Amino acid sequence: MVPAALKKQLAPMLQEGFVMKRSVFQPCLELYPMSQWDKLMMKMNGLNRFKKKNNDFIRRFTAGVKTVEVDTNGRLLIPKDLTAFAGIEKEIVLSSAINIVEIWDKDKYENAIDAASDDFAELAEEVMGNDDFDGIS
Repeated sequence: MVPAALKKQLAPMLQEGFVMKRSVFQPCLELYPMSQWDKLMMKMNGLNRFKKKNNDFIRRFTAGVKTVEVDTNGRLLIPKDLTAFAGIEKEIVLSSAINIVEIWDKDKYENAIDAASDDFAELAEEVMGNDDFDGIS
């Protein structure tokens, strides 16, 4: 079940559907609103497929991609092959990642957050602390 608050935020995108795929860096799944997926595919379409590295990347990036929808009861069916990839056992966590939603096995999510907590301050400084960033402080 998609939590009611998240379903409300996703309401404008429910008709378009979503794309679910394996994450590149983590043992989780990524849920893209179709509009975000289309933007990403436009960028990938610009890659030269006659370069082996590009062709290999496209194949591996899109492996296991599935089009999914939230049904009228607010449920999202996670395909079995993607469930196995993410090691989803029982409980899941839906985590907002700016323009996508990550879907994690609850224990794997908590372990990933705990493991990253030690160096998060250093990571935050490296990523967000440069002088060129005009964001929030």
